[in-house]
Amino acid sequence: MLRRLGSSRLLSCNLSSGPDHGQELSRETRKVPTKQVCNLILDHFDKQYTEELGPIWPSTRAVLLNPGCWQYGVMLNRFTSVSELKRRLQGHGFTPLLPHPNSPSAVSPAPTPHLPPTPQIHSSQHHLSFTETFPNYADISLPQPNAVISQPYSLDDSLHQLNTGPHPFPSPSLQCFIHPSAVRFPSPPHRQGQLKPYYLLNAASLLPVLALGVKDGDRVLDLCSAPGGKALAIIQAANPALLCCNEVDPHRRDWLAKTLESFIPQSLSSAITVSNQDGRIFGQTEAGMYDKVLVDAPCSNDRSWLFSSGGGEQRGCLRLKERARLPTLQMELLRSALAAVRPGGVVVYSTCTLSRSENQDVVKAVLNTFPGAELDDLEEEVVLPLQQHFTFAPPCRPHALLSPTLLGHTPSCGLLVVPHPGQTWGPMFLSRIKRTH
Repeated sequence: MLRRLGSSRLLSCNLSSGPDHGQELSRETRKVPTKQVCNLILDHFDKQYTEELGPIWPSTRAVLLNPGCWQYGVMLNRFTSVSELKRRLQGHGFTPLLPHPNSPSAVSPAPTPHLPPTPQIHSSQHHLSFTETFPNYADISLPQPNAVISQPYSLDDSLHQLNTGPHPFPSPSLQCFIHPSAVRFPSPPHRQGQLKPYYLLNAASLLPVLALGVKDGDRVLDLCSAPGGKALAIIQAANPALLCCNEVDPHRRDWLAKTLESFIPQSLSSAITVSNQDGRIFGQTEAGMYDKVLVDAPCSNDRSWLFSSGGGEQRGCLRLKERARLPTLQMELLRSALAAVRPGGVVVYSTCTLSRSENQDVVKAVLNTFPGAELDDLEEEVVLPLQQHFTFAPPCRPHALLSPTLLGHTPSCGLLVVPHPGQTWGPMFLSRIKRTH
């Protein structure tokens, strides 16, 4: 079923765990630090990732077990006025993740890749609550580590009114600001008739969108779209002729549509559809219809699954059984995406897990069985420009040595961003595949 964005009023929904939980942030994320670790899942991770990641795993493990050190990105909404917000962010130590498209640094290679130093991990997350800190939505001060709130920032002028009618599209510009510390911005609450000026997310979740390379006029399919952060990033980066956001689960589909309606003006609704089909059928029903397809596949989210202690050992066992079944679904979704993209188009496959069976093995299996699918290299486009912000795993082989010559080298099947002290983004795996014929 397809419907246009904004065609009906959506019911509010409770947030639930899913492949993006912990990647696209929600208010539910605030509860994570108080949850206990599921030891059954941690033991499983220790065995699997010691083998697969070797010397990377201890530092990655320390980050995953300490939500207080997780960093967060602030993605700006180009459909609102954000000049004052940008000034405030920069004044409090935030810097742009991405260079300006017209800046010479946008194409300049970064320095020789290296692992950042390993600082001591501690719970230093600076978190503010809207209801506790900002009783009046119009008066917002941006947070700074170990600082008091001062100089209120008014959002009244920067929030776009939905009922203002058609207007010229703002120039595409994907802007995300990050802080070297674990500074947590308050999530803007929903306000009737207003667009939200920014979206909180794990900055690594922007990498699949960058790899997708959407251009103005492209027909784009976001196959597993909920909760909607990557769809928002796509519409920030370009003006596609069509963006189909698909989510099979009705509950998450409503969450997705509500997210889109909170950030995108109704004047763009004719170009954006929300679908709730099984993603595995798109390759049959809409074969060759799209220029770009994103498969942000359902996966065993390492961040959230570690805190699956509710329900005890029984729930941990269910999680691990589900983990074993996921690669089959992921391969079916990727094959469907490759069939739905036109010859010459590209598919980006991504997950937010470190698991080789859900990442590299899925891509290898599909490449071996889908004629006309060819792996695209992401070294120059993703690794070199962004290696100062993200820790990329070395080539995927057991116990690979972490040396400057290996870090940043594109594995044979994709890139893996691993959480590391000081660079706590990820996990995020991404692979770009081109359909040649």
